[in-house]
This record gives sequence, structure tokens and C-alpha cells, in this order.
Amino acid sequence: MHLLGPTNRCENTMNKCATKKHQAISPRPGFTLVELLVVIAIIGILIAMLLPAVQMVREAARRTHCSNQVRQLSLATLNYESAHGLLPNGINPFDAASLPSLSWLSQLLPFIEQENRWNQAVSDFHRYPRTFDHPNLQQSVSMFGCPSDPTSGLSHFTHENRLVASTNYLGVNGTNWTKEDGVFYLDSRTAISRITDGTANTLLIGERPPSNDFWYGWWYTGFGFGGSGSPDMLLGVAEMNDLSGNRVTHLEECDLGPYQFGKGNSEQCDTLHFWSHHPGGAHFGMCDGSVHFLAYESNQVISELATRAGGEVIGTFY
Repeated sequence: MHLLGPTNRCENTMNKCATKKHQAISPRPGFTLVELLVVIAIIGILIAMLLPAVQMVREAARRTHCSNQVRQLSLATLNYESAHGLLPNGINPFDAASLPSLSWLSQLLPFIEQENRWNQAVSDFHRYPRTFDHPNLQQSVSMFGCPSDPTSGLSHFTHENRLVASTNYLGVNGTNWTKEDGVFYLDSRTAISRITDGTANTLLIGERPPSNDFWYGWWYTGFGFGGSGSPDMLLGVAEMNDLSGNRVTHLEECDLGPYQFGKGNSEQCDTLHFWSHHPGGAHFGMCDGSVHFLAYESNQVISELATRAGGEVIGTFY
């Protein structure tokens, strides 16, 4: 009896040990194909929800950066006025004895810490009568480009195989290029005292990407309709197309106008109105140095803000 007891206990113990060992080495159940597909679908949905949020955050950062650049250009324009007693010309006459067809943006170079570019421009005008031979025409300036525009900061070949750098920030010439009722136009020489509507109620700068053929939107020099600079580095809020046939404009297929502030799609005729790559509107700099983001629905307000001495009574517009 005593001999059988321990033997049975040992056998029982060994059976239990063997069972535990078998359980320990047996494979665990994994994901089924259906479960795996469900997990992949959930991950895909989460990524799809996350990407728009990331894009919104990035666009918010780009929009803030763009707004800051418009503010810096507005303040630089006021600093120019303090130094010279007048705002910079929208564009110099093409037959001027000094610096012909030079844009208002080029005239701001010394006031945005770009003295070397300004000195280069002055030197090049003495040496090369044709601005197409100037290095500045081909070189972009980071402050002149909006980061929301994928073409910003790059030089592009355009008609006649000309390499040019462009801008997203145009001077507001008023209603349209024929009226010259804004602060920037051909040989404008506008004094602050002539802005009788008030500097806080008058547009100075507005957003518009370069034309999709990059023939318009040059920051350095240009010509535009009749040498007016529009729609090159200047633009009216109700701009009219030049269909006179006196010069090839590459806008002959566009309507006469007037064109209104509204969403663009990088089509050639979008060259003739203010718009931006930001959702819902565009930035505008005012003559007092402030910046406002105006919605596309504010056409009536913008038409009143565009003139320097229209006498309109303007309430809160932002």
C-alpha cells in the first residue's frame, strides 16, 4: 500500500505536468481575415479624418505667414512715404529717363532689407537698357510670394522664352486701370494728404497669383495695358480688359469686364481680378498699415475701399 501510493501520486503529478506543458506550447489563436480587414478599414478611416485636419493646420500657418508679409509690405510703403514725401509710383513710365517701367515693389527694396538688390537694379539700368537682361527679373524675393501658392518662390519661362519671377501681392490702382482713382497707377506719386477717404478706409495692396502663363504678375518691372502696369503688378477691383488690339495681351479671349473680386481657379482670365489660394477670400493691406482678410462676398465694400477720394461712408467691414 505504501509503495503504490507514491507511485500513483507521481503518475498523477506527471500527467498534470504533461498537460500544462502541452498547454504552454500550443499555438494561440490569431486574427481572422475578417478581423484584419476591419482593423485596416478603421485605420484608413482615421487617416482620412486626420489628413484634412493636418492640411487645415498647415493652411492656417501659411495664411498667417501671408498676412504678415502683406503687413510688412504695407509698413514698408509707409516708410517709403516718410522718406520721400510720396508713396512709390505704381509703375514708372516706360519712357522715363531713369529706371523706366520699374514697379512699386522694386522701389520698396531698400525698405525691406534688400539694399543689395536695389543697388543691383540701379547698376543694371545704367548698363542694360532692356530689363530682360537684368538678373532681378529672374530672381524671386521671398517676401513677394504667398506660401499658399504652389508656384511661389520659383522662376518660370513664359512667352518668348523669357525667364521671370513673380509676385502674389499687387498694388490697388482703384476701380480699373483707366480711372487711376486708387493710390497706385502709372507715375502715380500719391501723397498721403490726397487719400481723403482716410488711410484706414483705402486699399493699398491685394492678393492675386500670377497668370497661369506667367505673363502677368512680375515683381521687378512690367508693362501691362498701355504701360499702366495693370494687370501686371497693379490691379483694379473692377478691372477692365484691354481689347483695343493695340498690343498682344494674351488675354484676348477674356471678356471686357468689369471683373469682380471672387474665387479663381488659375485660369487665364482670373488674371483680371483679385483672388487667392486661401479658402473664402484674400488678404488686403490698407493705407494705414493694417491688414484684413476680406471674404469674396464683400464686393460692394471692396469697390468703396478701392478709391482714395470717393467720399464713401464705410462702416465696419471685417
